[in-house]
Amino acid sequence: MTARIGEPFETARAVSDVLALLDAPVPAAGPTAGEGEPVTGEWTETRGEGFVIVPLWESEGLVGVYERAWTDAEEAAQGHLDALAAELAGRWGPGRRVAMHVPLFRKQAGEPLPPLFQALCDEGCYGDLSVWGPVGGAPRWVGVSVNQCDGDAPMILVAVVSDRAIVELPGR
Repeated sequence: MTARIGEPFETARAVSDVLALLDAPVPAAGPTAGEGEPVTGEWTETRGEGFVIVPLWESEGLVGVYERAWTDAEEAAQGHLDALAAELAGRWGPGRRVAMHVPLFRKQAGEPLPPLFQALCDEGCYGDLSVWGPVGGAPRWVGVSVNQCDGDAPMILVAVVSDRAIVELPGR
């Protein structure tokens, strides 16, 4: 669960959140650590060496949701990602896809991952990223994705900002 559950999706707010994240500092070094809302503990961000990941939106839970209602929820989440990606593409040009299947397979095999990909996997963010970069005043890379860690879990739209290039990991 994230601190964004129950909030309606608004493209303008999501773009604003991404731009604010782009201008915020990222840790130069140090361990990866997730943070939660002080009262509920719901996930608010994860920071690690060279990156920050934040949830932008979370759907309602999908426990007991099947067939057409589940498909509608999945399509709505993808629509939110598409709307956000279109706005970001209007600012920075087309994004490029960074697949998450290699990090997922490496995690399942117990192989080490770069900190950003490890953090994405640890947060259940297995959706392919749409990435732009470098963008902004400092060289930064921005990625967005929509994720679902299992069939009953909510859909979560996330953004990542990194001071290092976000590139697809080679397969083994």
